[in-house]
This record gives sequence, structure tokens and C-alpha cells, in this order.
Amino acid sequence: MSTEEALSFGLIPRMHRGIFAMNELPELDDLVQVGLFNILEERDVQIRGYPIQFDIDLVILFSANPSTYNRSGKVIPQLKDRIGSIVQTHYPSERDQGIEILQQEVGNDLDGNYPVQVPYFMFQIVEEITNQARRSKYIDQASGVSARFSLANFRMLIASARQRGVVHGEKPAVPRISDLGHIYSSSLGKLELDLMGTHQMSERQVLDAVVAQAIEVVFKEYVEEHGLSDIAEIFRGGVRVEVGDMLPSSHYAERLRQVPPAWNKAFELNASENDAVRASCVEFVLAGLYSMERISRSQRFGKIQYEF
Repeated sequence: MSTEEALSFGLIPRMHRGIFAMNELPELDDLVQVGLFNILEERDVQIRGYPIQFDIDLVILFSANPSTYNRSGKVIPQLKDRIGSIVQTHYPSERDQGIEILQQEVGNDLDGNYPVQVPYFMFQIVEEITNQARRSKYIDQASGVSARFSLANFRMLIASARQRGVVHGEKPAVPRISDLGHIYSSSLGKLELDLMGTHQMSERQVLDAVVAQAIEVVFKEYVEEHGLSDIAEIFRGGVRVEVGDMLPSSHYAERLRQVPPAWNKAFELNASENDAVRASCVEFVLAGLYSMERISRSQRFGKIQYEF
């Protein structure tokens, strides 16, 4: 062991004149963190067991989740003191910024052998669900919501739309509000409830409340722009519209032929002659009116029926 041939420099010295990135810094043993002192402060390396010391030129980047996310360890104060600068990232401050990130992460998921066309209001609702979850009094604000929450929910939405498209031969497939009924699978486990609070609600109940609030927030914005609340007057005549994630788009087209042309306002949301896009707009307006308590809703055998 005293021969020079046995000398092992380790990972960091081998990165001389380079960049060394280290993930999950708190998980390092305290003694290992102490071993980083000299490198960060004096910029030199000492090899244990050998009377050798030499300068080293490199940049070390650490990453770590907030302490509330990671209970396996901590960064010792002395090491924090030697880190040159700390940059704290955060969630998107605006919904549109979150949608841009979501669209970027989705990548080619919308293409492929079975393309998917997503109305913009569905992007807004998916991202608003995440925003509402981060503000919810039922969810632990310290640990927040998984950064993959929006992406996982959106991919589940796409999968549900594709399944309907394959069954009914609709191309492109278009997500609807009724597809949100499947996001329990993609959402559960990504929310940390506030167990210390007085609200005794299950994770599923919390998710239902968050989704309802998100639909209401987005719909009210469209009401201000398009005046969609007028459509509620149609239901005064006892009109009923049945929706469901596996109903074909033609079902909606046939049903809407029996109601006044006031529905044309709804189709200004996402101008298209495609029955699948129009069906998505119909469900959005119905769910929005229900969130504003303008119409009632009942559910039976997996299908939802809206009426005045």
C-alpha cells in the first residue's frame, strides 16, 4: 500500500479542469461531506495515507430537494458555509408558464400512429388542477405537490382519449372533461395530505375538490370573454345532455341538434367543425355551468347527465 502504483485519486480529482455534478447531497454521510471541506475552500486534494497535496481546478454542482421532501439526511452547516452560492428553484409562478413546460415535456406524446388534438382549455384545466392542489388547505403546503403531477395527469388524459378514439374510429382523438375521471390513477400518491389539520378527507375526496375548483376557475375566465353563462337558459326547458368518456362524439352532435343555436358560442372556445373537438367544448361548458351551480348533475352507470 506504500507504493505509488497503489495511489487512487478518486472521482473528484479525476475531474480536474472539469465540472462535477452531485445529486441528492443530503444523502451523503456526514464524514463524506467533511471530506469536501478542503476542496471547496482551499481548492486542494489530500490523499489519505499519503503525504501528498495538490491544487485542483473544477466546479462542483450540488442538487438537493427541500428538507421536507427528503428525510434521509441533511447538509451539515459547515459544508453549506463553503458552497459559493445557493440557487433555489420554484414552481411556475403563472399558469401559462406551467403550460409551456407541460407542452415541452409532452414532446411527441400527441403524435404517433394515433394523433391527439388537445383544446387549449384542457391544457389550462390540467395545469390549474396542479395550481389548486398547491394552494389547497387539505394538502401539506410544506411538501407541496409532485413536480410530475401535471405531466402524469396529462398523459392519463391522452391515454383515455386515445382509447375512445380507437373504439369509435375517431381521428384525431380529443380529450374531454369526462376523461378527468381517470386521473385518480395518475394523481394518487403524488399529493401529501395535511395529516395535522382538522380536515378528515381521503386523498380521492381532496382530488375531487381540487378538480372541481380548477374547472370553475378556468370556466369563469371564459365566461367573461364569451358570455357562456347564457347557455344555462337552454336548460330551463328541461333539456338533458348525457356525457361520458366512452360515448362517441356523434352522440353529442345528434343531441345538440335539438337545442337552440346559442350553443354556437361554446364552439368559439376552440373553433372547429370536428365533432370530437365540439364534444370536448360541450363537456367543458356543462362542467363549468355545474361548477357555478347553474345546472344540476347526476351520475349513473359511469355516465353523467346534466339538466336544469
